[in-house]
Amino acid sequence: NVRLHFREPDMEGKPSRIFLGKNKLLQIALGRTPEEEYSDNLRRVSKLTSGSVGLLFTSRPSKDVEQYFREDLVEEDFARAGSTAKEKVVITTDMVATHPVSMVEHFRKLGLPVEVQTGRLALVGGATEHVLCKKGATLTAEMCKLLVHFGVKLTEFRVSLLCRWNSSTGEFTMLS
Repeated sequence: NVRLHFREPDMEGKPSRIFLGKNKLLQIALGRTPEEEYSDNLRRVSKLTSGSVGLLFTSRPSKDVEQYFREDLVEEDFARAGSTAKEKVVITTDMVATHPVSMVEHFRKLGLPVEVQTGRLALVGGATEHVLCKKGATLTAEMCKLLVHFGVKLTEFRVSLLCRWNSSTGEFTMLS
């Protein structure tokens, strides 16, 4: 969930507000035409609100904001279905053994060949390793759930700034 990465958007002391929500609602609030827009050039910001987009309102200088998102807000994250694996992931018997026996059916449903041996989870047939995904493979929903269970983060959460709008001048600038 993208919202988890924005728990403290104050950027070192100066308060800021981040709005993440329905794109249509954000577009209507900003205005989609020159007649509807709340202030000059906000319709241009409104046109860019599609997909996974949020709005940041702050009084900080633009250079500080750009630096914050370029350098400070990059985190490892769990992969989602449809993304590409950036490395080969191997599940070992030791990794499986840390989970409770009650998870055997859940792991089987997700496609992981496990069994109970002497009261602990283990890979089927005494195997010591199971390749969950290979580098470059497209991840399925089941693979992603297994990656979460084993704490393997394959993607990077990063924010790209699209544009800047100045409330005092109405100036609109594309950033990327």
